[in-house]
Amino acid sequence: MDTRRVVGYAVAAVALAAAAVLLAFSTGLIAPFLGDGYDPDAYDPDDSYGGDTDYEHTTVTVVDGETGAELGAVDAAIADTFNKRYLGLSATDGLPEDRGMFFVHDSPDDYTYVMRDMSFGIDIVYADADGTITAVHEAPAPGPNEDGDDHEYPGYGQYVLEVNKGWMADRGAGVGDKLRFEL
Repeated sequence: MDTRRVVGYAVAAVALAAAAVLLAFSTGLIAPFLGDGYDPDAYDPDDSYGGDTDYEHTTVTVVDGETGAELGAVDAAIADTFNKRYLGLSATDGLPEDRGMFFVHDSPDDYTYVMRDMSFGIDIVYADADGTITAVHEAPAPGPNEDGDDHEYPGYGQYVLEVNKGWMADRGAGVGDKLRFEL
């Protein structure tokens, strides 16, 4: 068999496989295989065993960018792997007022978050490598006939905090303020 033909078939097979993977991720078909997602009710910060063992937690405090005054704080589940970042709060029924999810990326970059399988609105807060907030989106819950993949919220940062919709505005927090946390 001709070597060029074999190489051509191999390239076509790789391209087809890549297209199938891209389609699976873009339509959300891969999500059920990545895990069950986050259950905020499974975590009890007063439990000496840590409660929800799938996620580590940290306190994320929002402080005024000029004065350093504390504006608010949440206990946040840390999403620091691909699977946890992809699932995020999808299929979560809601968040207690003092809880959130904290997404950790390897480096600052432009990212886009979506409202896949969400049943409640959230604030999506982007922060750069030093914790300075670069963007805040108030993202409403998708409508009854929407899956949320079309609800895109772009921003630049290394960290993304998700809290209940309106949490940032209720505390007077926004772009230029800072996130303080320990990982």
